[in-house]
Amino acid sequence: MKGFTAWGLAFGVATLTTAATAQDEATAPPITEFPRNETLIIQNPEPPATNPPNFNLWVAGNGAALSNGNQQLVADTLWFIDPDAGLDGAIYNQLADEGWQYNDDFTEMTASLREGIYWSDGEEFTAEDVVYTVETQMATPGMTWSAAFNENVESVEAVDDYTVRFTLKEPNSRFHALFSVRWNGAWIMPEHIFSEVDDVTAFQFNPPVGLGPYTLHSFDPNGSWYAWQKREDWDRTAMAQWGEPGPEYIIYRSIPNIDNRLIEMSNGNLDLIHDLTPEGTFSIIEDRDSVRGWFEGFPYAHPDPTLPMIIFNTQNAPFDDRRVRWALALMLDARAMSMASYRGAATLSAISVPPTGTHPDDYHMPMQDWLIDYELDLGNGETIQPYDPNIGMQIADMVRPQFGDEVPTDEAAIQRAFGYGWWRQDIDAATTLLEQAGFTKDGNTWMTPEGEPFEFTINTFSEGVINRLGTIIAQQWSQQGIEVTPLADPQIFGTTLPLGDFDVATAWSVETWGGDPDLSFFLDSWHSDFVVEPGERQPSRNWQRWENEELDRIIEEIRVTEFTDPRNLELGQEFVRLMVEEMPVIPVMSYNVFSVYDTAYWEGWPTAEENPYANIVNNWANSKYIFTQLTPTGAE
Repeated sequence: MKGFTAWGLAFGVATLTTAATAQDEATAPPITEFPRNETLIIQNPEPPATNPPNFNLWVAGNGAALSNGNQQLVADTLWFIDPDAGLDGAIYNQLADEGWQYNDDFTEMTASLREGIYWSDGEEFTAEDVVYTVETQMATPGMTWSAAFNENVESVEAVDDYTVRFTLKEPNSRFHALFSVRWNGAWIMPEHIFSEVDDVTAFQFNPPVGLGPYTLHSFDPNGSWYAWQKREDWDRTAMAQWGEPGPEYIIYRSIPNIDNRLIEMSNGNLDLIHDLTPEGTFSIIEDRDSVRGWFEGFPYAHPDPTLPMIIFNTQNAPFDDRRVRWALALMLDARAMSMASYRGAATLSAISVPPTGTHPDDYHMPMQDWLIDYELDLGNGETIQPYDPNIGMQIADMVRPQFGDEVPTDEAAIQRAFGYGWWRQDIDAATTLLEQAGFTKDGNTWMTPEGEPFEFTINTFSEGVINRLGTIIAQQWSQQGIEVTPLADPQIFGTTLPLGDFDVATAWSVETWGGDPDLSFFLDSWHSDFVVEPGERQPSRNWQRWENEELDRIIEEIRVTEFTDPRNLELGQEFVRLMVEEMPVIPVMSYNVFSVYDTAYWEGWPTAEENPYANIVNNWANSKYIFTQLTPTGAE
């Protein structure tokens, strides 16, 4: 097989497929031509690529996309932040040999680069590649990071071969985040390749020349699979500091049909599945002893650093009233939401930080006493303590009859898996809050202060666990006398949330680093400066269009606080307390991803219990660190 070129094999299998191949019948790679004990086979979560030979990931919408191995195996940049614990802490100095260095007022950032790093064609990586990347992006509208660099960078220079200095247009203590990969980031371009190209936006970059430990071996001309081979000089890459990657070959397979993913793993032709339904996960783990998820037992799934929630459009009455928002929260039964959406396999969060990575240690666990003691003023002289720290325990007990010993019994393990707690369903308190806000009850129907029935639509995902969540929420509110209609919305992130064309939605406006307490990944865009008029397109993430002076103060202090300063955790906890008090969104749970892996051929995978060093959701670029920890089991 080594005698085949990438193009040779691609055209060799062309007769086996056609351009009209249905996604559910995506072409399988010639697995038998690769030594199974040297080959890691991964499900690519994207559909077959629309332009398979295009590996230019610096142009938005490139055909080969990202999850075929491009960003995990070939591309590299200055820093990585893993959503989980990391091999030696969550922050990796990758192409940079140390952390980012700012001047006192954050108007300059200096990056010191590793020496002895080489592109896969033998050319040395230097500061000129970084400078070229930034200047080319700035000069070329439509490239992926052109807008971000133009907004931030006044100039960039190579101080010497291994030092780059950025002069910024204004103070920015988070500029390094552009080069800090959680899922994606500003990848460095090979100057010696792209500088010879007339039109960098039309260049397909095939075969790709990269800084990662793998090179392209072959691919399907219909975009269903990509095979990569370890470089002979893998030790001249930045990944070498973490060890030699175990697999000689890594194959990314697009398998859109969930049943086909299960069949391929059952047959030993797939080592890692990006995502399944809860039911599919339960099935494969029961049927194949060598398969497990992030958690060894129930709920199996990996909590993503995103936070599905109930989002209120606070520019619309009555959702501009915190009493109404809190009343709606207290009408909900977290146990029913968990069972309906994830069949109990949800990781709940009562606070506006997802329960993933290091966040439970930074936020959820340290803030338990505050949450338990928190008193909500009902406005009539009464207060309640709405937080229930035992919700996770209750859900564990609910699923134990079905899943038995797979469900943890240790309190700490239950908290990690099911969440630390949530808000009690308290209909009496909800009633008081609505009455204080001017609502009245006509039989079992709540009437607005204007005398109209309280009714609205909740926009939710078209399918999957978030669709189930939106449906059960609408049902619970309707049972309490509010006529709520769930709407499956295929454009929820495309137009609905950005344009504010909704009253209430189930989606997320919080995405965090996960492996670091800093909340700037999403929080900066929540500043009131970015809130637009109703009907105008809202910048990403503050879909609730919420304005608050205390929130602005927190954001403005984060902007002038260095990323690794312990003060960031204090500011994050201040944010959490403010969000509880005002409830502009109702946090529900982590977006749990049902990734599973097979230990039949490879061992060394990250686990939630003993070694949570990396996110196992394999289209995230930091999955490359997993490959350095894998060793063959000896199975043929």
